[in-house]
Amino acid sequence: MAASMCRAGGFVGKALLRAHSPAALNLKRNRSVVSYAQALQNIPETQLSTLDNGLRVASEESSQATCTVGVWIGAGSRYESDKNNGAGYFLEHLAFKGTKKRPQAALEQEVESLGAHLNAYTTREQTAIYIKAQSKDLPKAVEILADVVQNSSLEDSQIEKERQVILREMQEIDSNLQEVVFDYLHATAYQGTALGRTVVGPSENARNLNRADLVDYVNSNFKAPRMVLAAAGGVSHKELCDLAQRHFSGLSYEYEKDAVPLLPPCRFTGSEIRARNDDLPLAHVAIAVEGPGWNSSDNISLLVANAIIGNYDVTYGGGKNLSSRVASVAAEHKLCQSYQTFNIRYSDTGLFGMHFVTDKHNIEDMLHIAQGEWMSLCTSVTDSEVAQAKNALKTALVAQLDGTTPVCEDIGRQILSYGQRVSLEELNARIDAVDAKKVSEICSKYLYDKCPAVAGVGPIEQIPDYNRIRSAMYWLRF
Repeated sequence: MAASMCRAGGFVGKALLRAHSPAALNLKRNRSVVSYAQALQNIPETQLSTLDNGLRVASEESSQATCTVGVWIGAGSRYESDKNNGAGYFLEHLAFKGTKKRPQAALEQEVESLGAHLNAYTTREQTAIYIKAQSKDLPKAVEILADVVQNSSLEDSQIEKERQVILREMQEIDSNLQEVVFDYLHATAYQGTALGRTVVGPSENARNLNRADLVDYVNSNFKAPRMVLAAAGGVSHKELCDLAQRHFSGLSYEYEKDAVPLLPPCRFTGSEIRARNDDLPLAHVAIAVEGPGWNSSDNISLLVANAIIGNYDVTYGGGKNLSSRVASVAAEHKLCQSYQTFNIRYSDTGLFGMHFVTDKHNIEDMLHIAQGEWMSLCTSVTDSEVAQAKNALKTALVAQLDGTTPVCEDIGRQILSYGQRVSLEELNARIDAVDAKKVSEICSKYLYDKCPAVAGVGPIEQIPDYNRIRSAMYWLRF
């Protein structure tokens, strides 16, 4: 064994010596570049089909031993009213509480016997129910999903039990200040419109929603043309279409009395909301301007802009040597515990901004450097900053699609939002097309001299007056 190891080591050593020649090094570099391009091209194509009732079926086959399959529905709190706000979130809880065919215990036992994971979530515009299982169990997974989506029992006893669970969850959400500050940000930015409502709804609705309200919500929103059956992993598109035809063809595509729920228009209002609580140790502050909706080509440039600003947490290494100016200053002067940039997108609008956590004495300084960086993006962004941000953005996009579940989610969300799946190769090309001039142009369009929305929670008495915040959204030019 020792001799074998020595021979192997000698062979590797000679190979390394040969590799030190300039020609060999250049070849290795070229291979690495080509392999990245090939990696983008070799990602399986997303196949899309549509059933007669309007249900879209989309899949990406990657020959894995596991798969994730789910139903994405164009329904969320934006489609709710003041009276039934929270109905979608209530239904999400009831999705796992049994169907007309499977009582709760039978459903749980069946999912567990497959070694599968059943999950769901609700946002302001979309609802998702998905299951991760072994690829060989795809037929059973689709059948379970179809049963859960179409035949939820909605028993009064289960509704009352989940009502108490939801009320307890609301108390837990109130202690999650990041969620609270983003709900406040939506409430002030989209005040008086559907996007200003929370996903969970008010506690009064959680106490009063009944079976009739939930059934009405399902009948109004769970229609085949507003659904996508998406799958990723070891799946065959033809098999998935056959399963969809078998289990989802009965989904209705008609609305009672032609009452098609339209997406209510929402307007952005530059404003602020403050929830002061001096007993809290740290303040959560979010500032945002109105961004574009899902289908705008401006999103890529804004993603590059956010990559230039970056994200920061006190646990990061690098300190003042971090490439982002905001992160470098925040680390050097201990201005915050963390900050994150965001670009939240909806069908026709969005929120582009930053959220940070800091003590009360550094709020003004954090706002100053954040808004200063925004103005720098509008007036003096450099080619080197853009090039580095583009590389970081490409890496993040690839990293986000690691596993069948995030890929499946990406498919379902994009089919609902765009009507198609935008490939990584195409995204890569769009990112490559962005330069410093484009970033400056797009940032000026959305940031320069715009009225921001500001939300703060915690010891926030030192948040500057809104007029001061507004005046920092432009630089005087002499």
